[in-house]
Amino acid sequence: MLSGLDPSGGAGIQADIQAITSLGGHPLPVLTCLTVQDTKNVYGAEAIDPAIIRQQLECLDKDIPIHAVKTGAMGNATVVNVLMEFLDSHPELPLIVDPVIKAAGGGDLADDELVKAMKGSLFARAEMITPNGVELLQLGDCDSESQAADKLLSAGCKSVLATGGHGTGPHIINTLYSTGQDPMNWQLERIGANEYHGTGCTLAAAISAGIASGLSARAAISQAQNYVSRTLLSALTIGQGQRVPNRGIPWER
Repeated sequence: MLSGLDPSGGAGIQADIQAITSLGGHPLPVLTCLTVQDTKNVYGAEAIDPAIIRQQLECLDKDIPIHAVKTGAMGNATVVNVLMEFLDSHPELPLIVDPVIKAAGGGDLADDELVKAMKGSLFARAEMITPNGVELLQLGDCDSESQAADKLLSAGCKSVLATGGHGTGPHIINTLYSTGQDPMNWQLERIGANEYHGTGCTLAAAISAGIASGLSARAAISQAQNYVSRTLLSALTIGQGQRVPNRGIPWER
């Protein structure tokens, strides 16, 4: 996976490592950016040298079988281009994209150039993108979730999982939009009254672990949602901001 470093350990590449490991996978973490971040917000970010990322991908590819690629915060548009070069030579690899744009506290994790690069190339290559409701409307540049999803699908993405964790009410509704198929909904009990730090990263990473192990997209989503719900039932209070998922829970498929 390619993602940013959250020094609070609540989100980013640490969330990916913990979730994938818990679900029986072996993560190959490639760092895309460093952030100044706590459980309340993001205050700054700096991308890793794209040349190092290219060398890491090439080095790993020569040594270890790769079964899926998951992305989070990408740092900048050049990092996206480096990943696309790698994916162009690996058309069989499923790509799961968590389009990280803003932190829950409102801090920016993507500028306009990066968002343009993701929409212009990364999304079209993706097996699935997993935006929350706020991100989906921003990416689709409209006020309707279904219309925004249709825009992303028409641009080439195979499926869009719109997550409802940022909403309100007793239930979270996640909706899978796929080309040529009716939307599929999952209704999940909302655990706790507040949002959590790192649930989006955890869900996308868990989905990628399922797909890498051979599960279908829908089975991977179901497993990932069950896993995330379990992590929130024993969420950790590590700072003064949002609680974080307890990704160290025992898990059996």
